[in-house]
Amino acid sequence: MNAPIPTDIKLHQKSRFLEISFEDGARFELPCEFLRVYSPSAEVQGHGPGQEILQVGKQAVGITEIRPVGNYAVCPTFSDGHNSGIYTWEYLYHLGANKAQLWDEYLAKLAATGI
Repeated sequence: MNAPIPTDIKLHQKSRFLEISFEDGARFELPCEFLRVYSPSAEVQGHGPGQEILQVGKQAVGITEIRPVGNYAVCPTFSDGHNSGIYTWEYLYHLGANKAQLWDEYLAKLAATGI
């Protein structure tokens, strides 16, 4: 099942978050750090299950540019130079709908490594 299509995407550079509103009425505020550590790129996710690379030191990262990818995604450029993640509407909706759980999982991984 495909996620709803965004009706509005706003980048708040000063506060470093992306605000996304969807056609079903859902609205998410996704911090740039959260988007960066959950980038769908192979650089972050690896090329298969278990190959994920834990991203550290991304607290101050921002987004400097957002490029559309067809009618199905965006590709942000982060202030640390990362620009290879293509965020589909479905993936952005997933991140927004599961932000609390995903963030807790990320913090637990950091804690487990002593960071």
